[in-house]
This record gives sequence, C-alpha cells and structure tokens, in this order.
Amino acid sequence: MRGRQVFLETLLAHGVDRIFGNPGTTESPLLDSLLDYPQLQYIVHLHEGVAVGAANFYGQASGRTAFVNLHVAPGLGNAIGMIYGALKNNTPMVVTAGQQDTRLRLRDPVLGHDLAAIAAPVTKWSVQVERADEMGPILQRAFKIANEAPAGPVFVALPINVMEQETNVPAGKPAHLFSASRPDPAGIEAMARLLIAAKNPTIVAGDEVARAGADKTLEKLVERIGASVWFEGLRGRNSFPTDHPAWRGTLAFDAAGIAEQFADNDLVLMVSGPFFEEVWYAPGSPFPPGCKVLQIEAAPSRLAYNFAIDAGVIANVDAALEALWLTTTGVNGAAARARQEAFRAQKVSDDAAQKARVQKAWSRTPTSMARAMAEIRNGTPANVVVVDETITANLDLFKTFTFSGPGDYYSGRGGGIGQGVAGAIGVAVADTRRPILCLSGDGSSMYSIQALWTAAHHDLPIVFVILANREYRVLKHNIDAYRQRFDVKSNKPYMHMDLTGPVLGFVDLAKGMGVAGTLVTKAEDIQGAVAAAFKSGKPHLIEIEIEGKR
Repeated sequence: MRGRQVFLETLLAHGVDRIFGNPGTTESPLLDSLLDYPQLQYIVHLHEGVAVGAANFYGQASGRTAFVNLHVAPGLGNAIGMIYGALKNNTPMVVTAGQQDTRLRLRDPVLGHDLAAIAAPVTKWSVQVERADEMGPILQRAFKIANEAPAGPVFVALPINVMEQETNVPAGKPAHLFSASRPDPAGIEAMARLLIAAKNPTIVAGDEVARAGADKTLEKLVERIGASVWFEGLRGRNSFPTDHPAWRGTLAFDAAGIAEQFADNDLVLMVSGPFFEEVWYAPGSPFPPGCKVLQIEAAPSRLAYNFAIDAGVIANVDAALEALWLTTTGVNGAAARARQEAFRAQKVSDDAAQKARVQKAWSRTPTSMARAMAEIRNGTPANVVVVDETITANLDLFKTFTFSGPGDYYSGRGGGIGQGVAGAIGVAVADTRRPILCLSGDGSSMYSIQALWTAAHHDLPIVFVILANREYRVLKHNIDAYRQRFDVKSNKPYMHMDLTGPVLGFVDLAKGMGVAGTLVTKAEDIQGAVAAAFKSGKPHLIEIEIEGKR
C-alpha cells in the first residue's frame, strides 16, 4: 500500500467525509486519488486562508474533526492567520500541506521551506511525515491531539515522494476514548458552599458550554442560584439563551471595564474559557475587592492560569454543572427569585431602551446600524443560523436577534478578521437543513471574499449581508481609545481607515464569482431584499449602505 492510500484510509477511519482545500502541485497524490474515494467530498477554495476559515466553523457546527489540505510554504503562510483563529476557537482540526520531494531538501527547491516550523506557533503539534511507515501512526496521533482538551489544530506536512512510497504499516485507527471526567466531589462541595453563601453571583459562560451541550444544565443552575450570565467579549458560540432575563451581555475588553460590570457581584463563576481576552491594558483586577472566584475547566492547563481562584474543578463541563445543581439545594430560594425578578425588570428596561434607540435612528440617512439590523431581522426566517462578523454592529445584532440554542450562532475568536464570510461556508457544509445568514462588515469581508466563489461552486444557499459603511469603523473607535488611554492630544483625521477612492462594489464582486447580488441604499428596501434572497434558495449577496462613525 502506498503512503497516499494509507493517508486516505486513515481519514475514512476517523470519520472524515469532507476535505477543505486549495489544490497545488505537491497535492497531486491526494487529488489524483479522490476518484477512488467517493466517500470524500473536496470543498474547493480559491485561497488557503478561506479553506481553513471554512473548516474552523465546520468543526464548530458539525462537532467533528475538520480536515484541511493546503499547498507548500506560501500556501501554508496564507493560512496561518486562520489557523490562529481555529486555535483560539478550540476547533479540533487536522491541517495538512503537500511538501516538496525530500530528495530535493538540500537543493532549495521552488516553494520549499520547513513547513512544520512555520505552523508550530499556531498549532498544538506540528510534524512532517518522513517515510510512508510513519503515515498511519502520525495521522492517528494528529487526530488524538487535535481533540484533546482544549481542542485545537495540529499540522502534518506530506512530502510528495513519501505519499508515493510503499509501506506495510496500515492506516491509523481512531481510539475510542472515554475522557469525560467526573468532578471531584470535594471541589463541587467547596464551590456549592460559596455559591449558597453568595448574595449576588454571576457566571461567565465560555464556548465550551455550547460545545459540550451543557447549555440546558447551565440554565437550570442559573435559575436555582439566581445568577446573572455574561459572555466573553470575543466568543465563537452562545452558551446561554440571549432572551433569558439573566443574560447580561458581553464583557469589556479591559480589566477595569470588566470590574465595573462585576461591581455588584460578590462571586464570579467562570465556566471553561481563556478568561479574559483583553485589547487594552488597565491596571488592577477584573474582580471587585472581596469577590469570590470559581472556575470550571475541562483541562488543567487553563485552571487558575491567569487568576487566583477560591475553588476550581477539572471535569466535563456538563457533569460539573449538573453536580453543582444537585449540590446547591441549600440556596436561599426567596433571594434567588428576587434576583430573577430584578433581571426580568432590567430586561424590560433594556428592551425599551433599544426600541427607543431604533426609533430615534429610524430616519437617518445613510441607514443607521440599529435600523438596518431590525430590517434584516424582519426579512429573515425564524429558524435562521447567524454567522457573525459584524464587530461594531454586534451590539445591535444581539439586541435585535434572539439566539436560543448553541447552534443558532457562530463567530470567530482571536480578533483576526475575515473569519465570517469564510466561516459561513463551513457552517453551510455542516448544516444544510437551516437557512444561513452571514453578517459581515465591508472591511472584514475583503479578507476572504473569494469564499463567494466556493458558495456558488458548491451551490450553498447562504445569504451574505455586507454592512457597508465604507470604513474600518472599529479602527476609528480604537484610535479614539488609544488617544484617550495614552493621553495623546489630537484632532487629526483618521488616517488610512476609509474604504473609498474607489468605493468597493460588492454586488459586482459577487457577480464575478457567480453569486447574485443586490445593492440596498434605502432602509425600507432591506427587509424585502433579505426575504427575496432567502426565497431564492441560492447563494446571494446583499450590500447595505449604512452610516459611518458619527
């Protein structure tokens, strides 16, 4: 058996049925063998970064290990930013790339470089297969490491001559591991005592709650103890229903801002996440003085990594939350219900404030973000899945749409832009039963606009909505923050942050890649355009002109 056959048989053994890739010469052994393996669907991309971005969201949406095949040194380099996003998203992923013939190693071949070294900083493990006998064992280990908590991408380089070598070592087989650990009863008891004693607890729900399917368990714990719930500033999933009165929103991007949000809390329970990804330095702790801090993690590497904690448990997230629910029967029920009533009153107030905000901005020209989001929602099917890269419109998105379950919403982590348009491909490949809405800013979308061609090529009925404010709005906000934080006195204009001269024409870009498009310049036309795009059953791009930074 040749190395390429062992390679493909190992993929099948590990449940891979889709390869996200961008073909090249060193990938010839794989591409030439695909006809012999009809079980494997190759999702074609025009850029390596888009392939990895799609695979990242596919792994999140499908719950399976994503598999990617890239092309040598420049191709792998093109994908590094998206691999970083997959690492931050904790997506189980095996990334491979064709490598030049090892017999050319001393001749400095075209496109040659140390691929494993390139990928190492953004992966959990990075290795090159040196002989065909290693193919099965290395891939078997790659799948194992990719799925170990916290999950993430691994990289395997595949020299073209190794793919053609003969070997008697068979394909690697998946290990049937039962790794869901039970929580230490002493740790749960310690946490429960602190939760029962807390006067105003809050919970930060990390992405792992959604990935573990623990959202319902979290919800019943929240209701028992009368806790509020926050998401991290950057998150890939929603781990708690956003229409629940206890949900408070997303955390700030600096310690001082988070501390202000926690100011009234005497206990914070952090459930499975990096805690916290900050953008700006601020001195001090994100927790108010005297606040008790608890943490649940699936792996020891994150537990008490950034902060001293009063109690921490390593366990399967759902099992730990269930154990806490069972052990907190001594909570003061009247006090918990009183907090829940306060949350309901706060939600009514927040909803009224958003309604007033939308009405105040209703007639602005160009269309305000608040109205644009309201009109988009009115034109969208009730069971829509949202793939989000709105950035500065994110607040309006969450105040307009309701995300009830973990499969309703996907986004990127790590802060690298371009993940949304690429990621929508992966979500569509993973879930063809529900309509998919991709929301992106104009600047972000240009990092992976080639994804439109893949949507057309594979006939993926995604509705892409580009919110075009003709600027990098988030950078304008950030330069304001920079000037304030570093006491820079300036009335200078925003340099190199406007997307004009020329203006980007997204409908024309879409047409050139086989996707129909609609340009909307009037707010009253948004709802109808969105509804028509979904009704078409085809990939469709809608460019909506919205207001810039005021």
